[in-house]
Amino acid sequence: MQPQFACTKRMKRTWLNFSAVALMSALIITGCNQGGGSGNSGGGGGSNASSGDTIKVGEFASLTGKEATFGQMSHHGTELAINELNAKGGVLGKKFELITEDNQSKPGESKTIAIKLINRDNVVAVLGEVASGRSLEVAPICQANKIPQISPSSTNPKVTEMGDYIFRVCFIDPFQGTVMAKFAKDTLKAKNVAVLTDVASPYSVGLATYFKETFVKDGGMIVMEQKYSGGDKDFKAQLTALKGVTPEAIFIPGYYTDVGLIARQARDLGLTVPLFGGDGWESTKLVEIGGPAIEGAYFSTHFSPEEKDPVKQAFVVTLRKRITKRRMRWRRSVMNLRCCWLMRSSELEQLKVRKCAMRSPRRKISPASPAASRSIKIAMPQNPPSFFK
Repeated sequence: MQPQFACTKRMKRTWLNFSAVALMSALIITGCNQGGGSGNSGGGGGSNASSGDTIKVGEFASLTGKEATFGQMSHHGTELAINELNAKGGVLGKKFELITEDNQSKPGESKTIAIKLINRDNVVAVLGEVASGRSLEVAPICQANKIPQISPSSTNPKVTEMGDYIFRVCFIDPFQGTVMAKFAKDTLKAKNVAVLTDVASPYSVGLATYFKETFVKDGGMIVMEQKYSGGDKDFKAQLTALKGVTPEAIFIPGYYTDVGLIARQARDLGLTVPLFGGDGWESTKLVEIGGPAIEGAYFSTHFSPEEKDPVKQAFVVTLRKRITKRRMRWRRSVMNLRCCWLMRSSELEQLKVRKCAMRSPRRKISPASPAASRSIKIAMPQNPPSFFK
């Protein structure tokens, strides 16, 4: 299908967490119907955790710290889904009790939280994380204790390779990297591309790998790859080296916190070529950090609120009523409702490439405003599964 432009409002991660909760409820029902319980040694697990008045579900998210936008929006989606399920009576005659812990965007914190959720809180399932690296910290613990872990948007393939109790509800980096490579070749018309990779992030390293493989296979050339570590503040040395090889575009598979600074420093050095990256860019903080330098850049994402599917439109309406304080809360709340939709589908649903558009802080943009952003649809979904009908 040929790319098409569409206006979108940022709602992706809330949709995916909403979906993750739906998948979790389906797993609980299936497990109980099969008479299965948890085999964890810490006393937690399916039969024990659901033996009380509520079904305890754990969530670990980056509610604070450098990637707080990810965790906050995912949490909104989780809350929305839990509230909707409980309003309908829960499952198996019991309502859900959500236990949320903040990993502060720090390495190692997620592992500690997972042990607590399983051994002390006796949860039946664990939801999280957005970042692949933090999901990989928790996956071995959940697998060993036979507690399902569902990630809303960890795209590194290694996450679900950790075992048969580990799930995700989003596309993976081989798909995302392939689409972005084709986007660079077919839409940006770039033959020579440079790559700037965060070597401290499994997400960034994986996405860069899949992008390079497809781009070179399709006849493109990676003229240079430079590296940085997430949290760095000065990227001038890497960018100066990239400028010296005159790339036609620069692929940056990083997180929004670093990308905004990279864009500003790139423009200060006179690099005017297109910048593009993956779903780790998706945050309104990207525009706040990058300012005018991010204008005209591109990134891939999971969801468009303008799709006509009635389930998605109902979600958009509900979210608009619920979240009114800041525009940034639209985006990552969507990613989590959509997770289960993708898991129940027999194919990867879609991926969007969006063009960043600056917005004046003094100008109010309504959720339906065409000025909000633009996107290029790379792959369109087929009929939605009956699971959400």
